[in-house]
Amino acid sequence: MFLFLNFWKVKIGDLSMGRIEQLSDRYSRHIRLPWQKDLAGAQKGIFVIYQPTDERRLRNRKELFEMETKKAGHGWKECDLTRTFAEWISNVNYRESYFASPEDLALKLDEEFVDFVAEKVRKVLQDPDTNDSTVVAVFGIASLFGFARVSELMSEIEKDIKGRVVVFFPGEFDQNNYRLMDARDSWNYLAVPITLHDEINGK
Repeated sequence: MFLFLNFWKVKIGDLSMGRIEQLSDRYSRHIRLPWQKDLAGAQKGIFVIYQPTDERRLRNRKELFEMETKKAGHGWKECDLTRTFAEWISNVNYRESYFASPEDLALKLDEEFVDFVAEKVRKVLQDPDTNDSTVVAVFGIASLFGFARVSELMSEIEKDIKGRVVVFFPGEFDQNNYRLMDARDSWNYLAVPITLHDEINGK
C-alpha cells in the first residue's frame, strides 16, 4: 500500500511540474550518477530534448540545469550558438551576392560553416578551466537548422570533449534517432537522451 501511494505521489508531483522542470529533474537524476571514465567522445554527449515551442521557456529556466550540475559537484560552462550564422556570414567575402542568390551559398556552407561552428564550441571545450569534471552546455542549436547538420558538428568536436557536453536540443528522439526541429532527416548517435518520454536512457 505504501509503495502504491508513493508511486502516485511521484506521478502527481510530475504533473504539477512544468515540462522544463521535469526535464531538469530527469537531467539531475542522470548527471549526479558517477561518471564512467574512458568513454568514446560520442558517449560523453547528453542531449536534453524538448519541443521547439519550448525554446524560450527553456532559455528562461536554464539556471535549473546549471544548479543541478553544480549540486552534483561538476563545473558548468556555456556555449551559445544563436548568433553563429550571423557572425560567420558577416565575415564572408561578397556576401551580398549570396543574398541575391542564396542557392550559391550551399557549397560554401558545406565547406566552411561547420568548421566555424565547431571552432566556437571547441574554444569552450579547450578552455584551461574546462576539465574532465566540467559540463559544457550548448544552447542555440536551432539556429543551425538549414545551415549545418548537428551530427557533423558533434563529429568535429568529439575528440575535444573532456567531461560532458550537454546539447539542448529542440526536436525529437525516437528509437535512437535524433531529429532537429521538423527536419525530415534524422541520425543515430551514441549520446544519452534526456526526454519526457520513459526513463533516462543510458548512464
